[in-house]
Amino acid sequence: MSRKKRYKRKSNVIKVAAALLVVCVAAIGYFVYQYQAGVRMAESVEHQEYEFNGEKSLDDKVNVLLLGVDARSVEGKSRTDSIMVAQYDPKEGTAKIISIMRDIYTEIPGYKNYKINTAFYLGGPELLRETLKNNFDLDIEYYTLIDFTGFEKMVDALAPMGIEIDVEKKMSANIGVSLEPGLHRLNGKELLGYARFRKDAEADFGRVRRQQQVISALKDELLSTNGVVKLPKLIGTAQPYIQTNLQTSELLTIIKSVYMDLPEEVETLTIPIQNSYTDVRYEGVGQALDINFEKNKEAIHSFLEGDSANQEPGPLSVSQEKG
Repeated sequence: MSRKKRYKRKSNVIKVAAALLVVCVAAIGYFVYQYQAGVRMAESVEHQEYEFNGEKSLDDKVNVLLLGVDARSVEGKSRTDSIMVAQYDPKEGTAKIISIMRDIYTEIPGYKNYKINTAFYLGGPELLRETLKNNFDLDIEYYTLIDFTGFEKMVDALAPMGIEIDVEKKMSANIGVSLEPGLHRLNGKELLGYARFRKDAEADFGRVRRQQQVISALKDELLSTNGVVKLPKLIGTAQPYIQTNLQTSELLTIIKSVYMDLPEEVETLTIPIQNSYTDVRYEGVGQALDINFEKNKEAIHSFLEGDSANQEPGPLSVSQEKG
């Protein structure tokens, strides 16, 4: 090879390297700019410190206790509006979510029997983890608390024009917004209200169904090209409103794994399952769900192990269950 050709080849390599460096610097600059834009959308939030003695899965699956909380609750204690267990399997590239009905009447370690969401009020995510472990034999390594205000801001950062939802009926009771039937693009506050609505015949079962619908819609938006571009801003917006024991390196590894092998769908299960509960009223507790724990434990483990049986939730029909 002549000296002239070697010089030209070396020059081309330098140009390519310089171009890649410019692209990397631009990408980092964009990430920082969008991240800071997200931080500016957020507010300063004080968090209560929690312990969490979660157990690592033996098969490398990532199990996270997801809790939707209202930090504006009285007495300085947040209350859980939603209880979910999310599992991501990096080997199979699958994502699953178990929605736990908050009105399940159960034994809470160290306390009397209450509704299951009372465990968080009494002892934070660790007591709720212990309650789920004792009743359903669920090993959960991580927890994540998402504040309602943060949810609203995260949705607005991800989708400024709103998330498309087919609202099935008029909704307004106790959700802070008024929604009309039909296909609408809901902003953060409206989407939260839609997910929290339960003043109909389905009650909490309807709310859980809508929460799963919202998660699916947000997943589709997040994994779209628009969502990938908005990810830095979303992270910046979400940071003040989310509490988790996931380390930054662990979280980034999960995010990278998800984007490298996108799940085709998020599989869902609602507990209790069909024909496994009765609707009862306890003095001092109110309306609650008395469930068959063995039947639901079996359904959970079948679901997490890949068996599609017993994955349908029990439709709430108070008149039927009371009879």
